[in-house]
Amino acid sequence: MARKVVNRKELRAQSDAAEAREKSAKKSAKDKPTKEKSAKVKKEKVAKDPKKAAAKKPSRKKVAKDVRMKAYWGVFNPSMKRLVLFEYADKKAAEKKASDLTASSRANHFIQLVKEAITE
Repeated sequence: MARKVVNRKELRAQSDAAEAREKSAKKSAKDKPTKEKSAKVKKEKVAKDPKKAAAKKPSRKKVAKDVRMKAYWGVFNPSMKRLVLFEYADKKAAEKKASDLTASSRANHFIQLVKEAITE
């Protein structure tokens, strides 16, 4: 749904008209000076409030450096403990090691891709 466009000129005219009515009401009703004075004091307090300090600009955060990763094949036991690590190109050797470990014990060993950060 579309919203009604605010016409600032009309709002300003309404505000000026309201102020003019207030002034004429103040002139005609001089028998109530206490309310007028309290209204003036409130307006002056609002006008005299110190301006808020400018908000601090957020400091720039340093962008985290991209970490280079290297892929390996890991041989794992059923409890997800990594037993052996092979280079990515040596997948056949990793599969052979997993099958040998499975044959030697009753547990089913498997291979999984492992990525580790390269430290220089």
